[in-house]
Amino acid sequence: MSRPASSNPPGRSPLRRGALTPTLIVVAVAVVGFIFFANVWTDVLWYQQLGFFEVYVRENLARIITFLVGFAMMFAAVFYAIRIAYHARPVYAPDAESRDNLNRYQAQLEPVRRVVMIGLPILFGLFAGSAAASQWQKVLLFFNQEPFGQTDPLFNMDISFYLMSLPFLGFVTGFLISIAVVAGIAGILTHYLYGSIRLMERGIFTSRAAQIHIAVTGAFFLLLLGVNFWLDRYTTVQSSSGRWAGALYTDVNAVVPTKAILAVAAGLVAILFIVAAVIGRWRLPVIGTAMLVITAILAGGVYPWVIQQFQVRPSENTLEREFIDRNIDMTRAAYGLDKIAVSAYNATTNATSGALAKDAQTAANIRLLDPNLISSAFSQLEQYRPYYQFPKTLNVDRYTIDGKVQDTVIAVRELNPEGLSATQQTWVNRHIVYTHGYGVVAAKGNKFTVDGKPEFLQSGIPSNGVLGNDTSYEPRIYFGENSPEYSVVGAPDGAPHREQDRPAGREGSGETQYTFTGNGGPNVGNWLNRILYSIKFQSSDLLLSDGVNEESQILYDRNPRDRVEKLAPYLTVDGNAYPAVVDGRVKWIVDGYTTSQYFPYSQPQQLQNATADSQTSAGRTVALPNSSVNYIRNSVKATVDAYDGSVTLYAWDDKDPILKAWQKVFPTVIKPYSEMSGDLMSHVRYPEDLFKVQRELLGRYHVTDADSFYQNNDAWSVPNDPTVSEAVKQPPFYMSLQMPDQDKPAFQLTSSFIPQTVGDNARNILYGFLAADSDAGNQKGVKADSYGQLRLLQLPTDTQVPGPGQAQNKFNSDPTVSQALNLLRQGASDVLNGNLLTLPVAGGLLYVQPVYLKSTGETSYPTLQRVLVAFGDKIGFAPTLDAALDQLFGGDSGATAGDSANTGQTPTTPPGTTPTGPTDAKADLKAALDEANKAIQDGQAALAKGDFAGYGEQQTKLSEALKKALEAETRLGVTPEPTPTTTATPSATPSPSPSN
Repeated sequence: MSRPASSNPPGRSPLRRGALTPTLIVVAVAVVGFIFFANVWTDVLWYQQLGFFEVYVRENLARIITFLVGFAMMFAAVFYAIRIAYHARPVYAPDAESRDNLNRYQAQLEPVRRVVMIGLPILFGLFAGSAAASQWQKVLLFFNQEPFGQTDPLFNMDISFYLMSLPFLGFVTGFLISIAVVAGIAGILTHYLYGSIRLMERGIFTSRAAQIHIAVTGAFFLLLLGVNFWLDRYTTVQSSSGRWAGALYTDVNAVVPTKAILAVAAGLVAILFIVAAVIGRWRLPVIGTAMLVITAILAGGVYPWVIQQFQVRPSENTLEREFIDRNIDMTRAAYGLDKIAVSAYNATTNATSGALAKDAQTAANIRLLDPNLISSAFSQLEQYRPYYQFPKTLNVDRYTIDGKVQDTVIAVRELNPEGLSATQQTWVNRHIVYTHGYGVVAAKGNKFTVDGKPEFLQSGIPSNGVLGNDTSYEPRIYFGENSPEYSVVGAPDGAPHREQDRPAGREGSGETQYTFTGNGGPNVGNWLNRILYSIKFQSSDLLLSDGVNEESQILYDRNPRDRVEKLAPYLTVDGNAYPAVVDGRVKWIVDGYTTSQYFPYSQPQQLQNATADSQTSAGRTVALPNSSVNYIRNSVKATVDAYDGSVTLYAWDDKDPILKAWQKVFPTVIKPYSEMSGDLMSHVRYPEDLFKVQRELLGRYHVTDADSFYQNNDAWSVPNDPTVSEAVKQPPFYMSLQMPDQDKPAFQLTSSFIPQTVGDNARNILYGFLAADSDAGNQKGVKADSYGQLRLLQLPTDTQVPGPGQAQNKFNSDPTVSQALNLLRQGASDVLNGNLLTLPVAGGLLYVQPVYLKSTGETSYPTLQRVLVAFGDKIGFAPTLDAALDQLFGGDSGATAGDSANTGQTPTTPPGTTPTGPTDAKADLKAALDEANKAIQDGQAALAKGDFAGYGEQQTKLSEALKKALEAETRLGVTPEPTPTTTATPSATPSPSPSN
């Protein structure tokens, strides 16, 4: 027979069939492997550059080892379950029909049997290993645990058992139960497939080998179930299923004993399974299993329900009293509320002359600048170029100036690449030329210029002011909250500068260029690193650009919070990082928390809900994750250098056992706070999110008597922010404040309380005022004893002191205020309410709210024009806080506010700034509005007396004042609107604005 002619051309060897597919697979695997290598190696370079390579190694080593152990255990269990069942298959099947069906299945499986017997264990092992690796923190805490030195009130176990041992033991037990179930199912299916188990008319046929296999697996499962029942006894103290967290009467008297009984019963049934495997009789283990199920239903479910319904509910107050006490004590300890200083505050509502004399220092420091509203003022006055930006909300800090502590509103001028024009949006500009922001801008919190602008302490380009200049501190901001994704910086000595440093200053200097000189990121000077980072950022420009040289560094992961989270994955990071000029550098200060959800008898809190307020709802502060915790400590203070991105972690709460455990895991990365400089100490604050969680709990847990707590007749709520339209909580406020038991003011974080809000039914009167001392001192490595002290002022429950909502309503509805604000709205301007501050002064509660005026132009910004104050039922309203306080307190408040010098004169120009508008016209406008306001007040007084002639005279003065105001507005370039008739005085509400 002749062979068919070959279709291949002469001289060419025939191609082997199927060569293309393996080649493509190999290439795909190589590409995926190289991409994986690129991501791993760039992470290695990043951690090494920061000096935190230990964190990367130990974290990933823990993940890998946990993964391998989990994988190996699941793989081995499933593999040997299948293997044992396969080798135990019978030689003959019970009947021909079943044999034919099984032979058909076996024949189909046989070609891939070896692959399946290896592949299935591998697949289940991968799932199990991944699940185990996600629990790496529990594993490390278990092997590095630290004692609390405090025991729980039920089992008298150290708290560390519940936070560090029990979660690990629960994880291991649950993991082993999963292995037993999966391996058992795999073994049973294999026995069935190969004939060791048969479904017959007379019942189920099971071979002797299958019986032994099932018995051993069942015994192992039941032993684990018994261990799980035993551990469940301890988890009752962590339960949150009842009205209060922890083990309550039913748990202690019904659940805990029945769990112990079930644990013993499961162990006994496991023994019966082993006996059955030996003697081959299954009656006892079957009966034992049925009894275990019945016992679990009756003892584990029905019995506790009966106890709860028929014994506890009729006498709940009496029977639960002991356990409510435990819940109160343990919750207060877990959240740091056990050392709170509570004092009664019988607040007066009478605003008497000279009442602020004892609070003169507090009055002088009352903050008038709202850090939310004045961001646009900072932008208009200090942004200079569209490629700079300020955050939506600024930060409140304090600096010592001329020996006095000055509350300060501060921000950094960050880079905004989106501000570049369309023609400038090139890769080189975005990643090589425009790389950093420039300078700190700060203003006095308690003062403003005569035309309502911030009174700057630090401003200008070049940066200049009391905080330093270009030679005394490093103004360049490479790392911030709005930095670009990545920048390539650095060059050899003598190379031309390529980075845009700063625009021309006010002095007329030219644009300056700069080259980064720090150690801020991994080197991309060699081709391997360039290729790897090109893959990481999916950018061919990074690989090919001539802007990358042998000394180039790549800066990325530049947000301070993100850097700390990545370097300390065991911390929950506060939502608000803030900048400070510290030791000649701009440092971002970030607060880190150690948390747990396993503290016994402690009430759990959802972090996202507990920390939500008008700031988070407006996106001005980062919301915390939606995780549940019942223990929290501000254990770490971190700093991130704004120039080179270097991160330093300080053990702030060095007594926290959880932090101690993590220090054993990562022994070199966390420094003691004794190494913190005095300058850094002076800018440490009490963290906002911790305070929010504490105040949320304090609404109920200020009550320490179990009977009152049960009745819930003195519960409080955090008031809603009255300056926004939606119903969201008022944020806490930083301010310098002297509490009644203090001898001098301290920088504090404050909040107030009103009666518990149920639906829309809220009585908006003040019940409490909370302040957290934020002054840590200014000595190197020495934390002030007063730092972190929580002080709670409790007002009598029959108090009539208005809450924030009532105070805002008084401002909005007052006829005089409404008329004056209507006048301010002339000339197409908007009136904006600033944050409403509450201060315990003059023996009562003082409310202070700045009022801003903003025109409708695109480049407009709010200027502070009036200040509203309230004390009891009286209010004051004037161009300055000083005048408003005098008006409120009978003509003489007894103290001098920070803006007392604002008497109408044109202010001197702050360092580094120049006047940006016709301030004389603005001053005239302000004076005219003051005259109009006075005419309105005098006219109303004359009208009340029936003096119509005097009323007419005041109306004439009002008309003249309005003409002057319109003339001044014309000089300012504002087109006036028609003046409304002065006889109509609608009660207008100032437009709302978010608070800080």
